[in-house]
Amino acid sequence: MDFSPLNEALVSKSYLKIADILDELMLQAASEGVAYQDDWPYSIHLLGHIIADDINSARFLWKSMPGVVKESVAEVAAIWRIGQQLWLRDYAAVHEAVRGFDWSAEVRDLVLAFSGKLYTKRIFQLLLSAYSTISIGDTARFLGMTEEDAANYAQLQGWIMDPASGMLTVTKQPVVKEQKLDSSKLQRLTEYVFHLEH
Repeated sequence: MDFSPLNEALVSKSYLKIADILDELMLQAASEGVAYQDDWPYSIHLLGHIIADDINSARFLWKSMPGVVKESVAEVAAIWRIGQQLWLRDYAAVHEAVRGFDWSAEVRDLVLAFSGKLYTKRIFQLLLSAYSTISIGDTARFLGMTEEDAANYAQLQGWIMDPASGMLTVTKQPVVKEQKLDSSKLQRLTEYVFHLEH
């Protein structure tokens, strides 16, 4: 099996492409009659779906994995714990699952990319849409940070902290709407300019 597209995605840190690449390679292997490959990167494949925020495909992959892989590859099971917490929407437990395993060098960068920027940004957007005020403690738990780091992160995003109450006031970012030009208005403007010039 030629894993060069996967290796290129890993080197270029194009982590959102990983699941699609491996899905395609898995379909190719199946079409050639190969049911199970001992060297298949199940950890990376499962994590690729999680990074792409496609928990349904991650569940399907988990269910279709050979039992021997689920039982004997601890890292695959640890990645699935992350997926389970995402499925249950237990956002704080996702961070615990990430920190609760000693990841291999091959997977560590992927896990850090997911838990760092990607997951934190998703959860922050969720908090932004769901709350008008939230405690620093809850924010820290959702983001998997210390209270100090969570308060600093939120303030950098424009939220306002009340140190006395320990609450953060969510500041919604203004939505930029595209203005659509009405063709009849454009026609009238053209006629007006034409009239002024002549």
